[in-house]
Amino acid sequence: MSHWIEKTNIYHIYPLGFCGCEKFRSEFSGSDGEGRILKVIEWIPHLKKMNFNAVYFGPVFESFEHGYDTTDYYTVDKRLGTNEDFAKVCAELHKNGIRVILDGVFNHVGRDHAAFKDLQQNGQGSPYKDWFAGVNFGGRSPYGDNFSYEGWNGHYNLVKLNLYNNDVVNHIFGAVKMWIEEWGIDGIRFDAADCLADDFIKRIHRFTRELRPDFWLMGEIIHGQYNRWANGDMFDCVTNYQCYKGIYSSHNDRNYFEIAHSIEYQHGQYGNIYMYNFLDNHDVVRLMSVLKNPDHAECCYTLMYGMYGVPSVYYGSEFGIYGAKGHGADADLPLRPCLELDSIPDRNDKLMLHISELGAIRLSHPAVQTGSYAKIELKNQTFLFKRELNGEIIYFALNISDGDYTFRFGTPYGKLADRLSGRQFAVNGGNAEVTVPKNKSMILVDGSAVQHVPEHEEIVTAPKKEETAPAACETKPEAAPAVAETAEAAEAKPEAAKIPDKNNGIRGLGVPEGRKIVIGGHYKHFKGGEYVVLNVAKDHETCAEQAVYMQIHDKPIIWVRPLDMFLENVDDHGNVKPRFELIQD
Repeated sequence: MSHWIEKTNIYHIYPLGFCGCEKFRSEFSGSDGEGRILKVIEWIPHLKKMNFNAVYFGPVFESFEHGYDTTDYYTVDKRLGTNEDFAKVCAELHKNGIRVILDGVFNHVGRDHAAFKDLQQNGQGSPYKDWFAGVNFGGRSPYGDNFSYEGWNGHYNLVKLNLYNNDVVNHIFGAVKMWIEEWGIDGIRFDAADCLADDFIKRIHRFTRELRPDFWLMGEIIHGQYNRWANGDMFDCVTNYQCYKGIYSSHNDRNYFEIAHSIEYQHGQYGNIYMYNFLDNHDVVRLMSVLKNPDHAECCYTLMYGMYGVPSVYYGSEFGIYGAKGHGADADLPLRPCLELDSIPDRNDKLMLHISELGAIRLSHPAVQTGSYAKIELKNQTFLFKRELNGEIIYFALNISDGDYTFRFGTPYGKLADRLSGRQFAVNGGNAEVTVPKNKSMILVDGSAVQHVPEHEEIVTAPKKEETAPAACETKPEAAPAVAETAEAAEAKPEAAKIPDKNNGIRGLGVPEGRKIVIGGHYKHFKGGEYVVLNVAKDHETCAEQAVYMQIHDKPIIWVRPLDMFLENVDDHGNVKPRFELIQD
């Protein structure tokens, strides 16, 4: 049965870092202003442009330090704001078609949790003495308590809960019910899921399904057989650490056999378990800091988006920011920075555009969401595989060799088109030849769905000298712009600058002084469609400059129109506006 997660691209935010909060709650002096968590609302336009339709929030609940030492499951951390502030964030995300996933830290709590404070105060007389694992009044804890207890993974600031105690379970279930009913959350990521009791996982699976049949549960699992936790009774999926490591190390070692083996192993072992795929997160080094060659980043993301499962991007990594672990108690702080959209350090807009396109492709092609996987060609530095569903085939081609590489393979399509670059390729007798530049990737689809007006440029083949544009083109007087097919059906006829549009009174007003086209820029047409500029071309006959741009939602259609027409302002019933407005360069 289909689930919303299959049509989802996740954006992972670590709120305490993202919002620039104090390291310790005790350092927070309080504020009469709006909560910091409302900052997320400012990022919603960015999330939509990047084609993310779910946000996974790291811990948002009251804690002493980093959020994983929860002190109150029912209250948002004061450093972030109030429950009402977070309710506004969830409402705005949902209004914009973005789902909400919370981090559930249910294995342990912080020492400031009210139940543990009561145990400290009342000892054996505390009604909470059975809430925690390994409590022994015959010993002392490393913190000097008059009892010992079990800390998570040897960390005694994280007190392990006794999840076999019904009062503990009911306390947690009550919080989850509140999160669903008051905030409408759509899923939970379970921290340290391998430490949770199986019975607890099964009970919360049944509990959440009764509240919402489409509720989604994901467990943090680092090692082991993933179907031990991801199955019909427990989690819907788990964190895919195996392929997380496999992706970056395959590129660092220039050995695609490693990741290909992991992908095939998982398909054989886990079948239709929908993995949670990622390249970095709040616990591990950022991708750009672990890659030996930063130019491999695009291929890494193409591979992750092309794999079976849901892709997740950690906040800031879409800009290509760096972040390596430090040392000591603050080792993780470099991984969890405070970011402002208008001042991202050394932002990589090219990578950001690439990830945005990957998101659009995944949302528009069911074969990428749930299709079967098959390897076509595998070498150390080149990899070609396909995803297929209901007759739709999507090919993923990756090349990290020292030069261009040509893939030769059979396909039922009459021609192929690369969704990333817009290039088209001939298919002769069912055989395709596709050349991928070094350190690049292509996502190839049925070329018959892609339109490109100049017939002589429609199919990319091996160039012949006699087919190239004549040198005289550069000096020939420019003629009137050639007729260009437009992306908007209402503007199907050619139009010159300052000539009235024969379309409901829309008039072209010419190009404002200084306005230039941005290659790779995201533009929004005044009627609403969004496009990315691929290049500027010259008409073969007239040498007039033409804007070449691709629709980035729905079908991957490529369009051409005169450059001046693309850049001009229009009079839309008295409102002067750009025909195409640059919304992201």
